[in-house]
Amino acid sequence: MGGFFKKRIRIRSFIAFTSVAISCFAAQAFSQQRDFACGADVSWLPQMEAQGSLFFNDAGVREDCLQILKEHGINSIRLRVWVNPSIDPCTGHCSKSETVAMAKRAAAMGLRILIDFHYSDSWADPGMQTKPAAWTSHSIGQLTTDVYAHTTDVLNAVIAAGVRPQWVQIGNETNDGMLWEDGRASRSFANFTSLINSGYNAVKAVDSSIKVIVHISNGYDNGLFRWMFDSLSAQNARFDIIGMSLYPTAGNWNTLTSECLSNLNDMAARYGKEVMITEVGMASSAAQESKNMLIDLIAKVKSVPNGKGIGVFYWEPESYSWCSYSMGAWNANGRPTIALDAFLSNVNNHLKNSSVAPAAKSEQLTVSTTGNSIILGKNFAGKSKSVALYDLGGKLIALKTLGTNTIDLHNDLRVTDGAYIVKIKTLP
Repeated sequence: MGGFFKKRIRIRSFIAFTSVAISCFAAQAFSQQRDFACGADVSWLPQMEAQGSLFFNDAGVREDCLQILKEHGINSIRLRVWVNPSIDPCTGHCSKSETVAMAKRAAAMGLRILIDFHYSDSWADPGMQTKPAAWTSHSIGQLTTDVYAHTTDVLNAVIAAGVRPQWVQIGNETNDGMLWEDGRASRSFANFTSLINSGYNAVKAVDSSIKVIVHISNGYDNGLFRWMFDSLSAQNARFDIIGMSLYPTAGNWNTLTSECLSNLNDMAARYGKEVMITEVGMASSAAQESKNMLIDLIAKVKSVPNGKGIGVFYWEPESYSWCSYSMGAWNANGRPTIALDAFLSNVNNHLKNSSVAPAAKSEQLTVSTTGNSIILGKNFAGKSKSVALYDLGGKLIALKTLGTNTIDLHNDLRVTDGAYIVKIKTLP
């Protein structure tokens, strides 16, 4: 996160601005950071909002949850989709129409989209891969047609809404295949492969640029991954990315992320595929440990040779007091925990050091972080402020809402030494 500097500077001249061009942190940084996915699966968000859940930024100001995620470095959103779900707030929703609405909402904020097909009416995971009720009696041949038709239908609806997904996941945590029993991998890898290839072909027929993910859990378990992807490769399965889940604890995360890195490196080298952590989470009560874990995991994924480590997605970080789930990254007061700050490391570990810039434009303030704080004038006292930090080329580096009148460049905006442009506006 960079060292801290004891010397403080006072900058008294500034001019507030009336608007900020809000962009995804990583998408405005250097090429590796622009491409790396700092993501969140927020499929519960519409149900939480419908039930009255409110979201507040670090300063306690109510904001759109997606905006708060952006302020913490999230640049991509993952959305699960079920075939004919119930309206249960915990185990239902995520229908085609609801997924389209969320994809449109997220894309309008500049966030990239990952669509996660479960091919079920509710949860699909290592212990449960239940066919949709409408497909129950279908043979493997019909199921491959079902997968193709459902995938095509949802993606066409998303694209018709003006959104082009970056990634599509064919199945969710398919440790032993999907659409049991016909598509159970341990029963028939040929059947499972036919389902994977049907989904892959549907995606590519809609848009050949969309990357296809096959996703299994326990990202630390290299034996499981070799069994799965050796077997799929032997059947000529088609996919672009190997996705993993990882849910460590405060006590074992160092071990699991190290084992996960070994697995990531092996998968990328063995199969020539890109790799991604499509789900990660840790107990919200262990926020500091979760932050440390995420910083470490992001760095490890980025270290995979040849740029094949392409992203990390937190699973339902916004969940608080919701459906008994305790591994989000939100406090009971509606504010995010410090765990989410880990995603800012996607930018902060790669900032350029540079000399102080020439005089700034009238609506901007150029600062050097050889000191580490900005003291604002009295007309900002007691007001919530949106503080945007840009590099000297005009690229957005950090965006935070603050309530104090002193901006600590290292603790609040988490930047390394260098010269930056700051823009400030008061909030209602």
